[in-house]
Amino acid sequence: MPGTAPQQNHQDRQPAQPTTPPRQQAMDAGRFAGLSRDIMAAMNTVIDGKEEAVELALTVLLARGHLLLEDVPGVGKTLLAKTLARTVDCTVNRIQFTPDLLPSDITGVSIYNQSAQSFEFRPGAIFANLVIGDEINRASAKTQSALLESMEEHQVTVDGTSYRLAEPFMVIATQNPIEMEGTYPLPEAQRDRFMARISMGYPDTTAELAMLETHQSVNPLEAVRAVATTADVAAMLDVVASTHVSSAVKEYTVALGQATRSSDQLRLGASPRALLQLLRAAKASAALAGRGFVLPDDIRNLAEPVLAHRLIVERKAASMGTTAAHVIADALARIPVPAQPGTAQPGKSNGAAP
Repeated sequence: MPGTAPQQNHQDRQPAQPTTPPRQQAMDAGRFAGLSRDIMAAMNTVIDGKEEAVELALTVLLARGHLLLEDVPGVGKTLLAKTLARTVDCTVNRIQFTPDLLPSDITGVSIYNQSAQSFEFRPGAIFANLVIGDEINRASAKTQSALLESMEEHQVTVDGTSYRLAEPFMVIATQNPIEMEGTYPLPEAQRDRFMARISMGYPDTTAELAMLETHQSVNPLEAVRAVATTADVAAMLDVVASTHVSSAVKEYTVALGQATRSSDQLRLGASPRALLQLLRAAKASAALAGRGFVLPDDIRNLAEPVLAHRLIVERKAASMGTTAAHVIADALARIPVPAQPGTAQPGKSNGAAP
């Protein structure tokens, strides 16, 4: 169920207080690794043959980001979102986006209570720790824009009053390719709010056979149980936030962003928000790998899922088959990789912590 907000007089309403999990002692590396393994193991019992997608979904959650799942119908986009939600004991809401969905259905609305002679705020579906937006590009741009403030600032403003959202907060949205009938392209500002985009793709033969075997008689999603609490996730977020990033890695990230902006094959390059989110995702990836520091390889591995959906390719380049992924790969090939202290060879990124 959506979170609650205090009932207040329309003339003197104050922002609702955010719902935060109870603070606990700093999480050690062993506990972090154990919870990470448990979450991914639980998800892999449902999502067959998509270990990389599962790990990236957890990476985005731990990086305080939002996830966009894009692919054709029937490949498990919504199932991945539901499975991640099941593994964490938190509040979850699902929004089915349709052309007639209104912004107030998402954010909530103030309703006049005649018996109390005051306005009451009825929170919308966005008031949850994890919000699943199914087929987000079937709603109009007006409705999609209702998510902008909540995704960036973790709050909702209705009738001049701001209401804080619960922490942790994550939006997982699915969308069909824009060539599908009845879809609207996501505005550039909306795409830029999503930390990463995943294309699920079809499973391989082994995974598809396993799916046919296990998904016939029972729904494996029903067997998934929460393996982490909201307090656990909050502590894991603190571990990720404390991950060290060297000046060399920051300069490497900026160089990559500038390379996309100066490319004559792109009409729109990576925004400063994109680089900030790339670095946050890299910190989460490093923490999941058991490191307290970010390597250039973390940036390289996440560059495409974090940046590609934000870039706009020039029409001439697109007509010749160039994609955003091609531009990113070309930039990574040209930018020198910074050496890390203790590396075996210059330019390699498998060294020890700074």
